[in-house]
Amino acid sequence: MAGRLENIKKERVAKLKKLRSLGIDPYPPRSPKHDLIIKAREKIGQKTTVVGRVMAWRAHGGMTFADLKDGSGQIQLAFFSDDLSKKAYQQLELLDIGDFLAVSGLIFKTKRGEVTVRVSSWQILAKSLRPLPNKWKGLRDIEIRSRKRYLDLLINKKSRRTFILRSQIVRAMREILNDEGFMEVETPSLQPIYGGASAQPFVTHHNTLNADLYLKISDELYLKRLIIGGLDKVYEIDHDFRNEGIDKRHNPEFTQMECYWAYADYNDMMALTEKIYSQIAQKVLGTTKITFGKQKIDLKAPWPRLTMYEAIKKYLGWNPEEISDQELKEKLAKMGEELAGGYNRGLAIAKIFEEVEPKLKGPVFITDFPKETTFLCKLKPDNPDLIERFEPYIAGFEIGNAYSELNDPLLQRRFFEEQVKMREAGDKEASPMDEDFLEAIEHGMPPTGGLGLGVDRLVMLLTG
Repeated sequence: MAGRLENIKKERVAKLKKLRSLGIDPYPPRSPKHDLIIKAREKIGQKTTVVGRVMAWRAHGGMTFADLKDGSGQIQLAFFSDDLSKKAYQQLELLDIGDFLAVSGLIFKTKRGEVTVRVSSWQILAKSLRPLPNKWKGLRDIEIRSRKRYLDLLINKKSRRTFILRSQIVRAMREILNDEGFMEVETPSLQPIYGGASAQPFVTHHNTLNADLYLKISDELYLKRLIIGGLDKVYEIDHDFRNEGIDKRHNPEFTQMECYWAYADYNDMMALTEKIYSQIAQKVLGTTKITFGKQKIDLKAPWPRLTMYEAIKKYLGWNPEEISDQELKEKLAKMGEELAGGYNRGLAIAKIFEEVEPKLKGPVFITDFPKETTFLCKLKPDNPDLIERFEPYIAGFEIGNAYSELNDPLLQRRFFEEQVKMREAGDKEASPMDEDFLEAIEHGMPPTGGLGLGVDRLVMLLTG
């Protein structure tokens, strides 16, 4: 196969050299003025110029047909020897599938109703030296599709649709947040101290400063600084980086939206989550009803709510409030799980809750987590063993995370100190001390609701 590809490349390089010997630049510096193909198709009986990539080529003696594709669509080209000079027609032999062309001519319909450009002149815009994958067999190797996404986009209509929908989804998310009065901001990607999530960071080194820096694992602590600074509603859509495992739902580099809302709490963030998901689906798909795998899901608000304890009782049949530590340890052992840094009751309950997650077809909010699951969230006033935290679930997996944010600087310091002890005990995902953030929060932070939504998972759900 490799030998055949090299032969094809040699043949195409020879054609490229021939074009140059004829005084034709195979890579001219600019394209002529042109119509999008989708617009040109409407100009029956009119002359037009279109540009694009050749996707098919069919030669029949004194006439040659091709398919030309741009970002808006595809159109058939008809080259007749009577319409072109002898030299221009003969030079068609120097073209291949994959080349970029500009063509001018009259738009007409064939007897079969195919909209076609009757080409009166053509110009090469870029010579392709490698063949495209077979459009019928496509790219079946997932690894190649991922590593050579440009080929996947050329051949796979579903992949192209996903890219387009992703852009529309992110644009709709921005529109909703902007309409709600949030201001888009940017926070540092390179940070001297990482934080805002339980994860291991990627480490890099700044040569001039001779200092290690970390790629952000979350936007949280910097966005909270902006809340402290008087920006009451802020959001950021960008990449976060976590040095952890890879699977269908986890990637070391991922896109996340985080927003923070002064004078709000986790109830307000639940309402905002419902609004974001349902309105994006309506804007992009025209409906709140989606299909994911074999599941039919309606994203219309309101979504049901279950506390974590209620969900465990409902789906696993036992009450976390009534079970002993020994019984929890036995359940963990049966799962084959071991907690980093040693046994912790709240973390044990949260770990066992993972058995519930696949059952949450949703959409549903899981609320009121054990306090040990995060150190950045307010305690529940009526039960200080729990926190005002929720995670929304759809199709059996978590799509986000939100808190009533902790704004007590003394309690926040104590929780940071506990994180340091957990790190010393072997928990690599526990957070380091952040004195700069603690200094900021000591200036006063209003009651605040915070929300993080995974953009990649949102796209995955809405594109099926």
